[in-house]
Amino acid sequence: MIDLNVNGKKYKVDADPDTPLLWVIREQVGLTGTKYGCGIGACGACTVLFDGQAMRSCVLPVGAVGGKKIETIESLEKNGQLSKIQQAWVDHQVPQCGYCQSGMVMATTALLRSNPKPTDIQIDEAVSNICRCGTFQQVREAIHAVSKA
Repeated sequence: MIDLNVNGKKYKVDADPDTPLLWVIREQVGLTGTKYGCGIGACGACTVLFDGQAMRSCVLPVGAVGGKKIETIESLEKNGQLSKIQQAWVDHQVPQCGYCQSGMVMATTALLRSNPKPTDIQIDEAVSNICRCGTFQQVREAIHAVSKA
């Protein structure tokens, strides 16, 4: 049994320690906002916050999380209110197909918590997620809108 702290809730899961955290979050914890994309940590669709840092959960073995704080996209909306970042995504029409967006929002959340007024270069470095629809300019606009608020 492995102890998890996901979005402030405690879970005990029965999983092989080498199982990627992504699959435990989706299949055992039941939170499906974190998406599977590539399985090799390249695309970022599976990004979660791991002790506040953006991490690719498809390559993070569940055995390595041992009591650390994990945040998924489901943690951002509070009492029916989107987070400022989620609202900026809507306001700036960032999503096209939307598949990669939960990972981008989580990477952006980590970025803005550590750097509330990032430059375009800092955004590009921190939000390295791949979007096949090519909404990178809208992502930057949404991040700048939040950083000015």
